[in-house]
Amino acid sequence: MRRIYMRCRSCLTLTALAILMAGCEIPGMGDDPRIAEAKEADGRAVGGACRHSGRALEDCYVMNPKAIKAAVYAGWRDMDAYMRENNIRPVVPDLVDAPTGAQEAKPAEPAKAPEAEKKAGAKRSAAPEAPETPLPRRFT
Repeated sequence: MRRIYMRCRSCLTLTALAILMAGCEIPGMGDDPRIAEAKEADGRAVGGACRHSGRALEDCYVMNPKAIKAAVYAGWRDMDAYMRENNIRPVVPDLVDAPTGAQEAKPAEPAKAPEAEKKAGAKRSAAPEAPETPLPRRFT
């Protein structure tokens, strides 16, 4: 009888302790609000820059998949209002495309064996050369 009482008492104690700890907020365990604020500000900056460069909002979403979409939209909207009030035209980025008439790079042909080796019947080794080992990085 005493065993049953002790077992029930320990189960009730553990249950009460678990319930109390579930409502406890330990400082430093949750997300840092500064990180959320930085992501929000970054998203607003991305949206504003996209609007200033004349890009569509959907293009901003595609080009910046990690940015918070609501923040990108808010930045885009704020910059749109600012540009309309001050009669600012979008700045079109000057991107240089590759020349269309450029020749494509051809793969290098394998080196040919000298005629003397061909006549003598010498065979190349089938084992590839070992790659050079990279130098260790030094962090300062």
